Amino acid sequence: MTTMNRSTLPDSVRTNGATPNPWWANAVVYQIYPRSFQDSNGDGIGDLKGITSRLDYIADLGVDVIWLSPVYKSPQDDNGYDISDYQAIDPLFGTMDDMDELLAEAHKRGIKIIMDLVVNHTSDEHAWFQESRDPNSEKADWYWWRPAREGKEPGTPGAEPNEWGSYFGGSAWEYDPKRGEYFFHQYSKKQPDLNWENPEVRKAVYKMMNWWMDRGIDGFRMDVITQISKVVDSMGRLPGEPGSEIDDYPAGPEGYSSPYPFCSDGPRIDEFLQEMRREVFEKRDGYMNVGEAPGVDAVRNEYITDPAHKELDMLFLFDHVGIDQAGSKWEKVDFDVRHLRKQLEAQQNAVSKHGWASLFTCNHDQPRVVTRWGDDSTEENRAHSAKAFGMLVHLHRGTPYIYQGEELGMTGAHFTKLDQYRDLESINAYRQRVEEAKVQSKESMMDALALFGRDNARTPMQWDGSKYAGFTAADAPTEPWISVNPNHVEINAAAQFDDPDSVFAFYKKLVNLRHNSAVVAAGEWQLVDDDDEKIYAFTRTLGDKRVLMAINLTGQHGALPKPVADLIGDGVREDQIILSTYDAIHSEKSLASGELAGWEGVVIEL
Repeated sequence: MTTMNRSTLPDSVRTNGATPNPWWANAVVYQIYPRSFQDSNGDGIGDLKGITSRLDYIADLGVDVIWLSPVYKSPQDDNGYDISDYQAIDPLFGTMDDMDELLAEAHKRGIKIIMDLVVNHTSDEHAWFQESRDPNSEKADWYWWRPAREGKEPGTPGAEPNEWGSYFGGSAWEYDPKRGEYFFHQYSKKQPDLNWENPEVRKAVYKMMNWWMDRGIDGFRMDVITQISKVVDSMGRLPGEPGSEIDDYPAGPEGYSSPYPFCSDGPRIDEFLQEMRREVFEKRDGYMNVGEAPGVDAVRNEYITDPAHKELDMLFLFDHVGIDQAGSKWEKVDFDVRHLRKQLEAQQNAVSKHGWASLFTCNHDQPRVVTRWGDDSTEENRAHSAKAFGMLVHLHRGTPYIYQGEELGMTGAHFTKLDQYRDLESINAYRQRVEEAKVQSKESMMDALALFGRDNARTPMQWDGSKYAGFTAADAPTEPWISVNPNHVEINAAAQFDDPDSVFAFYKKLVNLRHNSAVVAAGEWQLVDDDDEKIYAFTRTLGDKRVLMAINLTGQHGALPKPVADLIGDGVREDQIILSTYDAIHSEKSLASGELAGWEGVVIEL
């Protein structure tokens, strides 16, 4: 069990409802996307040795946990989220010895490591799937196989078992000539869904998880884990299949219906997660598990993360990161502070008595928040808006997650051509929406990719101002797998590391607050104003200690909402200001004048 470099919260302070308090109650997690973090051998792809070489940087930031995106053996169809061998490291990233070294070196620094776990689906190159292609094998029903519709030629349009479409474009069914049947895939056609209805599948997954835990990792982040349970009728048929007792929803403008309502937070998800906890985690100490939770709302989050129910420690919910999208992911609506507040309020209130929240705006699937909701048009606005959204995330109740480069205020890629993208989802979406279904113009789709595309978060980490941003050597024989953002010359770790006004320095203060302020880590959360168009304000209270957060999430000056003005009364002294996205003197003057400047956020001790 790794020894943390900080004190834990006393049990007299309530966190998620467990006793004793879990070690992660005042922890901060840092996500690493390995292929974009640090390349140690000049092949243009980040690797495990590169991560190990940067551990001192992560330790200096002060975080407690690294969440490592997949490094397992994979054909890399979806950048490692298509796993062909769970118990091998992909040569792109190094060797198992490199993985063991990373674990040992992280643990020396008091940093835990949790690995991404992708068990809703595997790669179609996984041995389990290859064996499953034989209908007479022991693994014949380890995946969702179905025959073609009666009277239809297998492999032709309309012969699919139902009308479901993949989230990555095209049909969610792929015909396999060897087996003579279709297999179901919610994501890429190279990512067939495992059939969790089969207990042998679950046993194999738990055995693999235990193998990793025994090796010394500290837990898992579980990819789309709430999609492992599917809705089926009394005969095991999926909605919309011939003879199914359950009707499918109508097809949309792209020609497909969606499996999402029937494959997200399904009927057996609680049973499966409870079984996983018994079989893998129950007798272990010092671990953490978090689930990516498509289809789960705030109320269900409370149930799943309530320690009494013995499922998961926390979940990633997505209601708040969909507020600027309408219908399709690729249809933009304006960012609205009120909409964001409403979603985060629901998440916070749901876990006010039991359970826990994951706090984030960025990850490998979400674009950079400073470009998406902030303002990267000038250096001043970029830095202030990066700090404002950092403050928003880290001052709520729950466990904050920092995505690599977020602590620097890294921006979106600002790509303008389709051939600059590498992400399967983005490329397929363009082809389906623009070229095939013709439901979106080329110009509109390129604008959407520039704002929402996942590659915006996947450009190489910006370490310095050299040719390849220090991600790989300037004279490396191979260019990075995806273009380095040109603004790395100005925005990089080397430029910020010793700058007390930098975004990096601000994030260090946020992490320090989480570690050393029980009010911030576990105090009760209470919204102060529920309708202001610019300023998001809330309090955190623990015993007789009370802290007010007021954050202007726009680039314009905003008058303090009356409930905020009432709380601060005759004014705020400089020594009451714990943290400001500007500085204490600036915020003292702003509050005295009854307003906050654009992107000004302030934490006040009441």
